[in-house]
Amino acid sequence: MKNLLSIEELTAADINALLDSAAVLKRERGSHAAQPLSGQTWALIFAKSSTRTRVSFEVGIRELGGFPMFLSKNDIQLGRGEPIKDTARVLGRMVHGAVIRTYAQQDVVDFADYSGLPTINALTDDEHPCQILADLLTIREKLGGWEGKKVAFIGDGFSNMTISWMWAAKHLGFQLAVGSPSACLPPDSFLAKLAAPNVTVTTDPVAAAKGAHVINTDVWLSMGQEDQKEKEAQFAGFEVNASMLFEAAPGHIVLHCLPAYRGKEISAEVLELHADTIFQQAENRLHAQKAVLVELARPA
Repeated sequence: MKNLLSIEELTAADINALLDSAAVLKRERGSHAAQPLSGQTWALIFAKSSTRTRVSFEVGIRELGGFPMFLSKNDIQLGRGEPIKDTARVLGRMVHGAVIRTYAQQDVVDFADYSGLPTINALTDDEHPCQILADLLTIREKLGGWEGKKVAFIGDGFSNMTISWMWAAKHLGFQLAVGSPSACLPPDSFLAKLAAPNVTVTTDPVAAAKGAHVINTDVWLSMGQEDQKEKEAQFAGFEVNASMLFEAAPGHIVLHCLPAYRGKEISAEVLELHADTIFQQAENRLHAQKAVLVELARPA
């Protein structure tokens, strides 16, 4: 594996190997036998704001022996219109890897192509692969895995999180039900490309949650959409609350990739009831991303 650009491009073997590595790195945190990033500088190029992603990558790179260099778009010439391919060709001669959090998926793809560096997608409008790996690690820890399990995603049916979840379901074979307003459902063209009969979509959030072992949600408006109040209005009835969870499987868990807006996509009661799992999920960003860094640091 040379880059982590999307869940779509991974295989089931790739995902399981990364999760196995993450579990070991989590268990051995503070006593790693190896420092695979020793002497390396990794650029963190962020066009979008972040708490969990920035902190987890900076800590993870340091714990693996490397040096993180944080670059917001306003720190470098990207903020003044320099093409991503030119930035990539410069950094490719100076640093050892890159973590990019931006809007367009193509920017991450182009950076990897033109820089020749190991490149990690830390969130684009199309995918959020690091978050999905952390979520899958959490499901392993809390439920023992996803075999025979149903996962529900309640919210925007064609966000970066939902797209990544759908590809994960295709690769790993678990049942995924997406509950979304009709205007936010994935288009038929995407579902045809996905070709995953174990992924279903519905405009009924309670039906999606029915019998689910994992109920997952996210903010209704992704970064950059905050002023789209007409879109937010479509999510009436999509709050993950006690009434909805009454339909879930016994022993279910609730996931939220944070930040959470209580009283919108999730009730305050449900978030606090499942806070231990949700913040374990947040911590697992560190361990899952360290596994990715270790994999990308391996000699070609």
